[in-house]
Amino acid sequence: MAPSHFVYIVRCTDGTLYTGYARDPRARIKAHNSGRGARYTSGRRPVRLKYVEACDSRGAALRREHQIKQLSRVGKLALIRARFATIRSFRRTSP
Repeated sequence: MAPSHFVYIVRCTDGTLYTGYARDPRARIKAHNSGRGARYTSGRRPVRLKYVEACDSRGAALRREHQIKQLSRVGKLALIRARFATIRSFRRTSP
């Protein structure tokens, strides 16, 4: 069964990072960019998706969201870079 709970990080137009929970991250980003997302992002549009992490349950996703929100900006950027590096290395080794 495909995961249906996600934690995501977006970069706002002012450079700040916002972390949230969504069942459909792409739809949530569209909501943020249309002004129907979080109050925080409404004045910082457009936002760009920088990180997505799948979780097994809503509870797990909300716990992970809380953990990520406790990270410093530097910690969040390191998380984004680590995920990007993993994706890049996977693409290089795939047939």
